[in-house]
Amino acid sequence: MSGRQDKSRKGKTSSSGGDNSRNRSSARGNAPLKSDNTRKKTGKPTPPRKRELGWDVKKDGQTDKKMAPTSKKPQTGGIRLNKYIANSGVCSRREADTYIATGLVTVNGKIVNEMGHKVELTDDVRFDGRRLNPEPSAYVVLNKPKGFATTDSESKGNTVMDLVANATTAKIKPFGRLGRNSTGLLLFTNDDVFRQKFMKKGLARLFHIELDKNLKAADLKKIEEGLKIEGKLISVEEISYIKNTPKKEVGLKIKHTGNSVIHTIFEHLGYDLVHIDCVTIGPLTKKDLPRGRWRHLTEQDVDMFGRL
Repeated sequence: MSGRQDKSRKGKTSSSGGDNSRNRSSARGNAPLKSDNTRKKTGKPTPPRKRELGWDVKKDGQTDKKMAPTSKKPQTGGIRLNKYIANSGVCSRREADTYIATGLVTVNGKIVNEMGHKVELTDDVRFDGRRLNPEPSAYVVLNKPKGFATTDSESKGNTVMDLVANATTAKIKPFGRLGRNSTGLLLFTNDDVFRQKFMKKGLARLFHIELDKNLKAADLKKIEEGLKIEGKLISVEEISYIKNTPKKEVGLKIKHTGNSVIHTIFEHLGYDLVHIDCVTIGPLTKKDLPRGRWRHLTEQDVDMFGRL
């Protein structure tokens, strides 16, 4: 009898005995942890909790925007200062960072030592006091015709800038001056180093000048020796009559970059200028350059200027 009872009760669990039933129970805070299997089935990654992202979670579950992590917005537009300096040919970008950090670079008159600072092409950027130019150096020579003012101002009517508008995208400007009715060679460049060099030491230009009357030999000699006008000595490189022409036509070589000094010389001696034509600038001549046309300087041309 007992044997049958044992068989009938085999495989059943007593409602009162053993710890197994309690281990499987969900009561009294013993609920099993959810498995990650449910997440794997959906295929969606588990979003990180907001507090882990650095957000301040309020009691109502909303986030405090003031505590939200923020990233500094990068500057838009412009060019990085170290690249600007490197493009100007001063040094590499890495070296530029060092110069910036040591306070050797100014932007629009203020020292900038912030890495990643951006500037515009129109900004005045200087390294150790010298203004830099990030554009490739451009050099253009024009055989100027009459009727064009030597200026980059748009309020002066027809200017020489109209004649070289298609020469280059670089911001070139005329170097030296010719009067509106003067003709001949005129140089343009965006190279500030070139400008500073020849503004300081002068750049020889040869002019073919026509006067209203013959130039007296005594006056030619005065010009040759140097004239003192209003307490200032004006000297020339050379002056001579032009062969096989009337003596009212002379050749004058002078290092002044302006045009008014020629007027000053001859008007002081009682002559009126009929025409001024610039025949050469440094090593440049008008050969194969018709009036009103321009050309880019060759590497050889630039090298010759470097030797002056």
